[in-house]
Amino acid sequence: MSAKESVDEKRGKLENLNATRMESQPNVDRISNLPWVLLDTILVKLPLRDAARTSILSTKWRYKWTGLSKFVFDDKCFLSSLSGKVRWGECMRIINQIRSYHAGPVEKFKLAAFCSPHSSDLDQWILFLKERGIKEFILQDVSSIRWLKLPSFLFSCPQLSCLKLFGCICKIPSDFVGLNCLKSLQLTEVSIRSDALESLIRNCPILERLMVLSIERLAFLRIHNSNLKYLKINSKFEDICLENSMCLDSVDIHKIPVYRTTVAQQVEQGRPCNLVRVFRCLTSIKSLTLSGDFLEFLANGEVPESFRPVLNHLPILDLREVKFGSLKQVTVLVSVLRSCPNVEELIISVEKTHSSNPVLEFLVTLSLAGFTFSQLKVARIRGILGTVNEMEFINLVLACSPRLEILTVVTYGLERIPEIFFRHVEWASKDVKITSLTL
Repeated sequence: MSAKESVDEKRGKLENLNATRMESQPNVDRISNLPWVLLDTILVKLPLRDAARTSILSTKWRYKWTGLSKFVFDDKCFLSSLSGKVRWGECMRIINQIRSYHAGPVEKFKLAAFCSPHSSDLDQWILFLKERGIKEFILQDVSSIRWLKLPSFLFSCPQLSCLKLFGCICKIPSDFVGLNCLKSLQLTEVSIRSDALESLIRNCPILERLMVLSIERLAFLRIHNSNLKYLKINSKFEDICLENSMCLDSVDIHKIPVYRTTVAQQVEQGRPCNLVRVFRCLTSIKSLTLSGDFLEFLANGEVPESFRPVLNHLPILDLREVKFGSLKQVTVLVSVLRSCPNVEELIISVEKTHSSNPVLEFLVTLSLAGFTFSQLKVARIRGILGTVNEMEFINLVLACSPRLEILTVVTYGLERIPEIFFRHVEWASKDVKITSLTL
């Protein structure tokens, strides 16, 4: 063997030699003698229950499964008849075995077994995971009992890159310095203070994905993160700020109505209206989804006449639960469209509402004023009831979209709308194909 031979070449020759020896010995357990990296790759693809069953294969396999790098506790691990408390007892039995024999890193832990964990047990397990360099921590569908208290040291796991929490109390430690490796954060039905959430988001420098779902009440929702690319919000909040989040590529905001507010709703003197304030932070966005109640929020404050298009890179706009009987919503809907001059696909779902003469007059005025959807190619409008306001908006789209190719109109529980109803105006595009459906 040459002295200059590389380490890789030596390792390759050694592996070939071992393979030759194993081939010459037909009774050798080849799987058991695989490198642990390969065994781990195989075993983590099995449900945890099946991986644990490999312990009966031989004495060599008795504790192999406890050394896995990923542990997923879900419904596949337990009989459906077991209660939440019994399930957690089974979880702890497995966890105690893992803690006794595990020596390597643990990259992923997911608990989605609808069990009833004890906080003290879970705290000890999370501490073990922290010591093992946990990267992905998921707590999901844990119990019918909400507000499971999590230890604050969960937010000091240095290698944590993905965190998904459900039904927990999240208390950020007072000395919180950030999660430097966190790329994805999802909070669902958690209890967290507005200032704590702001601190958590702000102090994750490489955070890319953020989902804030079904949180009961957030007075101020401040999203400050210069690296954030994907944002989804479906929660109750009274005010929102997206400043210093200029890299956002995809935004989906569904504002659940708040009927008793703690934040003053009037526009402060000198403060831009909500539409301007939010949209000036979305200049690079390529996908935008907004709900009707959030349109109401954006309508708070008068949109200045000098307001110019700002979302120049947005090709797809999805507006949901739009009430065509609300002048506020329709006005801001049009303002949103005006700020997105290059939208090619428009998707609107309609919320049931009564007709409104002010809305009808507003839409007629737009048509007479030469309003145009210059780049629009596809329009899909769902949930139509056939009200005068809805039909006037559809005719506005037909009359003001010179590049329109497809218009799809869907009614729910009603007869489909005949094409003759769309002939009250001259179509700007001669190539448009109209499809009217009913569900």
